[in-house]
Amino acid sequence: MLFLAIFAVIAASAIADPETQSYSYSPPAGSGSGSPFSIIGEGRITAVRVWESSNIRGIQFRYGFTWSSVVGHRSGQLQEMELSDNEAIIQISGKASHYVQSVVIVTSKGRHLEAGQPSGTSFNMYPSHKGAELIFISGTNHGAMTSIAAHWGRVDTSATDTEH
Repeated sequence: MLFLAIFAVIAASAIADPETQSYSYSPPAGSGSGSPFSIIGEGRITAVRVWESSNIRGIQFRYGFTWSSVVGHRSGQLQEMELSDNEAIIQISGKASHYVQSVVIVTSKGRHLEAGQPSGTSFNMYPSHKGAELIFISGTNHGAMTSIAAHWGRVDTSATDTEH
């Protein structure tokens, strides 16, 4: 009887309504050598900074009005994109070899930020669930970004929409 109860719970979770699921994960692109990092904040990502040279040297997100720490280095050419109200990051693509060579960050309004030099193996990251957006990234860094992974979910903007 216990087996049937456990089986029923597992089966129910496997066929759960996809509209209620919101988290997905895009596995890392790149070599993965170096020190692990993650950029996590509260609320929606409202701006992105990327430092580039022949690869991605550093990256930083702003959540609401608060900038995260810089992952990597503030060296090379700075690319920056501010997101407007109700705009979210819905895709990260690029190329990677040992280092993450380039990124293209795309928003829900069709805008994009391109940084780095496009060489290496292509990657493309996007959410698995409708209405989800980039909530944080993780990866590894060794002088420059050596891998990047994306974490997607729904963001409750009801508290932050009134602050603008």
